[in-house]
Amino acid sequence: MRTLTNLLAIGLLCCASAQAQDGEMSAGERSAAVYAKGYNKFRFGGYGEMAGSYMDYDQNRFGPYGSYKKDRGSVSIPRFVLAFDYKFSPTWILGAEIEFEAGGTGSAREIEWYEENGEYEVEVEKGGEVALEQFHITKLIHPAFNIRAGHMIVPVGLTNEHHEPINFFGVYRPEGETSILPSTWHETGVSFFGQFGKFDYTAMVVAGLDANGFGKQNWVAKGKQGAFETDNFNSPAFVGRLNYRGVRGLRVGASLYYNAKPTRNSSKPNKNMSSNGDWINAPVTIFTADAQYISPNRNLIARVNAVYGNVQESLALTNVNNRLASSTGYPRTPVAKAAVSYGGEVGYNLASFFSGKAPNIYPFLRYEYYNPMEKTVAGVTADKRLQVSAWTAGLNYYALPNLVVKADYTNRRIGGGQYNSENMVSLGVAYVTWIFSK
Repeated sequence: MRTLTNLLAIGLLCCASAQAQDGEMSAGERSAAVYAKGYNKFRFGGYGEMAGSYMDYDQNRFGPYGSYKKDRGSVSIPRFVLAFDYKFSPTWILGAEIEFEAGGTGSAREIEWYEENGEYEVEVEKGGEVALEQFHITKLIHPAFNIRAGHMIVPVGLTNEHHEPINFFGVYRPEGETSILPSTWHETGVSFFGQFGKFDYTAMVVAGLDANGFGKQNWVAKGKQGAFETDNFNSPAFVGRLNYRGVRGLRVGASLYYNAKPTRNSSKPNKNMSSNGDWINAPVTIFTADAQYISPNRNLIARVNAVYGNVQESLALTNVNNRLASSTGYPRTPVAKAAVSYGGEVGYNLASFFSGKAPNIYPFLRYEYYNPMEKTVAGVTADKRLQVSAWTAGLNYYALPNLVVKADYTNRRIGGGQYNSENMVSLGVAYVTWIFSK
């Protein structure tokens, strides 16, 4: 599997270098307008990222002074995604994406002939996963109203809506949203979408979260279902997003997510009851707002985003999670009543200062604040080591419109400066492209 993944990655990167096109892949949005142009019958492409980092801190932040100082490095392929669209007819369209995260699972079943007398064993060589990120059928009816059913991106937050690697400046996705929300967030359900005037919208009913996956480090991010062959649909979630595009180069958007009873989606829902036998529902509400501005000459690019989320009955849910067995795989840690993330980034093309043909290099600056335990109720203690203010500065060199080389430096201030800060230097390469269309 790893060999196949590497060969595909090399081949796709070579094709991307030769056939990159202007504009975004828009795999996250997949709007009616995107489907209507660019190909007649089918198209094939994808995106991918490679990254390496040097860090001066230990992986465990929960020491008495935060992370211990430790020099270490890492290299990874965060994701390699294959995308495919096929038109059964001009109005019936199949869309699919398969994601190889961190190089795939790397697991295999083999026979240990010499060491273990021919016994079978499962050998796990490395982490990662292979996931179906999108698989849906779309019926185009009218620019103002269309229907899609299947496995789809949940457009909550800036990063989920625009998760392809040329749509953010840093080597890694912005930390704030990805620390408290699933990323990339994809669920199975039905979606209604369209555009009218200067607005476009999405309304969805999808599989909800599993409340027993909520925890202190990632708030609801680990509550995404997917550990089993089927997802529970006992309490579906409702999602809405509205974008305004009335000013050239500007997109302003907001989204709302609501899941009334995520405890009913647990693998063992009967565990989610209080000591007096009442059901604990722990409703989840998430509000997001974001904006992106790209100047007409594409020299100035700026993005801002904010996320605020609330979990009701967080103390009761915390008590339930503490009682779960360790074998369940759930975090079994306190759950905050509210989590928050906000930030922004801005970059400017240095080529604009030179006459003639110059490389497109964007110095950029990003600031983020995020805290998965921003607000807690009595009986749940917030851990200040999860409160982060981060500055990232770096360069993005666009060798081609859809092929970018990235370098950046990140400094994190932990707990308002009460704990050791964290520093990281990173390098990366990323691409997004449609390789072939017909």
